[in-house]
Amino acid sequence: MSTALQYQKRIEALKYEYDRLKIGKEALLKMIDEAELPESVYNSNAIENSTLTLKETEKILLEMEVSRDVSLREVFEAKNLARVMEYVRNKALGELTKEIILLLHQMLIANIDESIAGRLRKKGEYVRVGSHIAPAPEHIERMLGEVLIEYSSDQSSYFLDKIAKFHLQFETIHPFNDGNGRIGRVLICYQLLRFGFPAIIIRDKEKQEYYQAFKQYRDDKQSDIMERIISLALMEALHKRIAYLTGAKIIEAVEYAQKQKKPSPVILNAAKRQTIPAFREKGVWKIGIKWGFLT
Repeated sequence: MSTALQYQKRIEALKYEYDRLKIGKEALLKMIDEAELPESVYNSNAIENSTLTLKETEKILLEMEVSRDVSLREVFEAKNLARVMEYVRNKALGELTKEIILLLHQMLIANIDESIAGRLRKKGEYVRVGSHIAPAPEHIERMLGEVLIEYSSDQSSYFLDKIAKFHLQFETIHPFNDGNGRIGRVLICYQLLRFGFPAIIIRDKEKQEYYQAFKQYRDDKQSDIMERIISLALMEALHKRIAYLTGAKIIEAVEYAQKQKKPSPVILNAAKRQTIPAFREKGVWKIGIKWGFLT
């Protein structure tokens, strides 16, 4: 199943606007990426059950002291993932390869477990995710090679359909002993960046739908849930950058609802469906409006 046509048209229009506005504003876009980094790291780690809060993640990335005792592992998980994300934003230039994936994994697991960092699972190393038992180690290299070839050679599918399917396949293979989810979400961003789009955030608060996407794929080989998740996240990322690039006045969606004299749940629901140009910062829905509008 392909990404809904309504999403495709909206993404195409947003991409056109984004490309038009970003010319000469590379410094601003870099600033947005840097400001967003703690939120990206927090959400991806939280999906994997990290106990760090967003505020603690911010402090760790700024080399500030955290008020409670946190495990050294969680500190490295935050710092390493930030390093991987920054690397991808700067280096997502070439075709995605097994070597790049192994390098990113090496960076992610460094100082956490050097014995498994930067290598695929080997004989005797099995992993389970819920009720899903990942393929045996001896099949991983072949399977990973096949999905990489399938992704790179598919010139007909809509780009988000390709990315969603690759993510579902990668996580089903689960090629590493640890870090599969975080690497998989980084690879989505790598692929989007190569198409000229910004990186996205898959959020911890929405992980039940995210998990449902894997169940749908494993049970029925369908990918429409994942396609929707990535499409909405991409529209949100574009709406955020367009708001900043146009110099819009950024207000909370709840305030916007009051000014529009509409119930907050109506506006928040529209934000979630991305039918209004809303985006989240630190989990709070916001919207960019023209200065003087609704005053």
